[in-house]
Amino acid sequence: MKFSEFKLNETILDALFYMNFEEATEIQIKAIPTILSGKDLIGCAQTGTGKTAAFVLPTLNQIADAPSDGVQVLILCPTRELAIQIDQQIQGIAYFTNASCYPVYGGGDGVSWEAEADALKGGADIIVATPGRLMAHMARGYVKFDTVKHLILDEADRMLDIGFYDDIIKIIDALPKERQSLMFSATMASKIRKLAKEILSDPDEISVAISKPADGVTQKVYLAHEEQKVALVRHILGDKDDFQAIIIFCSTKKKVEKLARTLLQKGYSCQGISSDYEQDAREEALRDFRSGKTRIMVATDVMSRGIDIKGIDLVINYDVPGDAEDYVHRIGRTARAKTEGMAVTLVSPDDMFKFSKIEQLIDRELEKDQPPTELGEGPSWRGQSRGKSGSKGSGRNDRSSKKEKPRRDHKEKLDRKPAVSKTEGNDAPKREKKKREPSQYRLIYDALPNPKKGKPAGATSVEVKE
Repeated sequence: MKFSEFKLNETILDALFYMNFEEATEIQIKAIPTILSGKDLIGCAQTGTGKTAAFVLPTLNQIADAPSDGVQVLILCPTRELAIQIDQQIQGIAYFTNASCYPVYGGGDGVSWEAEADALKGGADIIVATPGRLMAHMARGYVKFDTVKHLILDEADRMLDIGFYDDIIKIIDALPKERQSLMFSATMASKIRKLAKEILSDPDEISVAISKPADGVTQKVYLAHEEQKVALVRHILGDKDDFQAIIIFCSTKKKVEKLARTLLQKGYSCQGISSDYEQDAREEALRDFRSGKTRIMVATDVMSRGIDIKGIDLVINYDVPGDAEDYVHRIGRTARAKTEGMAVTLVSPDDMFKFSKIEQLIDRELEKDQPPTELGEGPSWRGQSRGKSGSKGSGRNDRSSKKEKPRRDHKEKLDRKPAVSKTEGNDAPKREKKKREPSQYRLIYDALPNPKKGKPAGATSVEVKE
């Protein structure tokens, strides 16, 4: 379906033409008509499906058709990176309109704070904000949201994971009751449905490709010990000279620093990025990566969602993500917008159980390769049985290789005859037990009066021999 069929404003269609956007994605086809009709919506779509444009296009269209003063649209998102991405996409689509947009996120200086304050006082039509930073401005008392007509929550599940629930509710309480509310999430957990009931009014619900990797992603898996991983990454990169944009995800900041430093020493164009970096340094690193100045980006999960970088050739999961859903979002960096890409995951013995959960989620058993012989033998696969999908995983605690003692049959136990003593069946007389004579102290105790037993005082006399 072409964008021209949605009957969007001509200025928006012009912007899409210059951006070479013609065909709408599935989420856009399902969401745009509902949003244009003014209904509330809850949408479930994975990264890379065109979700941002699905709510930006119809919202901009409504602003263009009915301009007014003050903030008209409030978009909440979990991270500064996602706020910047949404703002950039809005700036591109709104180029030929009079709509203005401003991002509000932490990490800036005093100048950026003042600019954000001006935008929140009514100087921008659209505000894209992280909840924490927005709450800081609202505490000052100058934020004006009485003109807001549209509320959008993007990556709602991520915001709840971070712990923004209370902030979200407080922000929503400050908005007009009469508004259109939209909520988008990569997952549809029970906590998301609970939030939807609180903030949405009779919403339409759409779902697109939940927790399934894009068709264009080639998935490859290596079984590797931790000490083999750095050398294995270099081996993977060795024959990928034609890959110009590569992201490597690590589970910790320490691993990011170690791997980025090693690749730099080996002559690779590489940059690490994590929450330890200052905001300016993070933005500069992302700009260098987008422009092609940096070929390899080594990152923590800060980039696993919400960073719209086109043309990613290869994603390497240095560690298996703890949440099976995050695997889909990580490899969602490649094969975006119907292009092709590759995703390689390194699985250590401690990560095998987690990866078996990923295979259950994507309903696919992936082939697992050993490292090249020069790196030594990797671990053997010990995944968890996949039940319905029928994989032959042996289970994490499989002990079938150990020798087990033979167990006796229950019937055999019943048939066993009782042990017979050596003297049983003989006429030998039984040995009588010799009774012990009571001690003199026992006799004295027994002679004491005890009304409970009917023994009055003086009932018995005991002679104690000395």
